[in-house]
Amino acid sequence: DVDVVEAHGTGTSLGDPIEAQALLATYGQGRDVPLLLGSVKSNIGHTQAAAGVAGIIKMILAMRHGTVPATLHVDEPSSHVDWSSGAVELVTASREWPGVERPRRAGVSSFGISGTNAHVVLEQPEPEAVPEVAVEPESAGGASVALPVPWVLSGRSERGLSGQAGRLVSFVRGRGLSPVDVSWSLVTSRAALEHRAVVWGSSVDELVAGLSAVAEGRSAGVVSV
Repeated sequence: DVDVVEAHGTGTSLGDPIEAQALLATYGQGRDVPLLLGSVKSNIGHTQAAAGVAGIIKMILAMRHGTVPATLHVDEPSSHVDWSSGAVELVTASREWPGVERPRRAGVSSFGISGTNAHVVLEQPEPEAVPEVAVEPESAGGASVALPVPWVLSGRSERGLSGQAGRLVSFVRGRGLSPVDVSWSLVTSRAALEHRAVVWGSSVDELVAGLSAVAEGRSAGVVSV
């Protein structure tokens, strides 16, 4: 039930055979399809204390994209390992990780000091349903949405924050802008300065009312820091 193992991959003639033989004996028996084996060290180098979590990140991304990345710099499998003792195959070229009638699964190994081994099994999660935000027809005050959205402002001083709110009120009035688009732009394209305020609303009219409160120094319906 496990498709891929992300090995620690010591890269030594002692460590690699020990790890490979253990995988052959556990995962490699009674399989219809060979277990795929790789190591992220071949892609990004030895990350020392982060080696295990690097392997976890690699496998999560591999599940997400449905692709098992190639293990680089492997001319041929190690001659110190009896590869015929189980169905395990090195991934020497990127390959598709096809979906099956069960979640994708991967094992991740990591060695610590003196050979201490940690091994986890990851399972592909069920896809999350993304709620749709319905946009209603535009009104005189601008578009509205089914759920409240935040408009985030910031300034270097309280006076600067008030001025920012006043300028935004003047900009959005009468333009028919989407509250969601303005919310996105304020968060992703503006600097996060010391003084901040957040107003909530489902329509441009509600959000403008909150902005006006910030511009006038009032706290009704406003979260400020």
